[in-house]
Amino acid sequence: MRIDHKYILEMIEPNSRVLDLGCGDGELLSLVMKEKNCRAAGIEIDEKAIYKCVERGVTVSHGDIDSGLADYSDKRFDYVILNESLQEVLDPEKVITEALRVGKKAIVGIPNFCNLNARLQIFFLGRVPVTESLPYKWYNTPNLRFLSIKDFRDFCAERSISVERECAIAGQKEILFAHNLLSDIAIFLIHK
Repeated sequence: MRIDHKYILEMIEPNSRVLDLGCGDGELLSLVMKEKNCRAAGIEIDEKAIYKCVERGVTVSHGDIDSGLADYSDKRFDYVILNESLQEVLDPEKVITEALRVGKKAIVGIPNFCNLNARLQIFFLGRVPVTESLPYKWYNTPNLRFLSIKDFRDFCAERSISVERECAIAGQKEILFAHNLLSDIAIFLIHK
């Protein structure tokens, strides 16, 4: 099991209603359904990924999360997941606002573009960093936004969004201090 999936599963209460925005191939949602006995659904834009979701038995809708979640009523879900998708959307503020409207809580997983490895590559090589967690070159990245753990914390504070839990990860382990410097990714459990 992927390490980020492990920590996301820990944040979800059993028998919850879960929506995954940008659910990819449905691997995480499949785990949520099996491990936590949740009712789960996803939204995905990539048709090939949708076929994999269906193969896994995951309910998925074809859609663009940037266009909003108007079809969903307020607080319809216990959790809305945005794992590895926030940095790829056109309007992250709108997407988070909508996630917190349709969900009681949101779980947001972000890559940390300001970790030590990335900083050293910029400083010593003078190039956009390529790391295990940021494997793309500048010209083929799906990322539209480049944020850090501190940036996301500030974003939440400025909008009165409460961070209930934060988990920072490097490699296969949780980082307990200096999150913004040492972590490759972070997962936040937030609510309004």
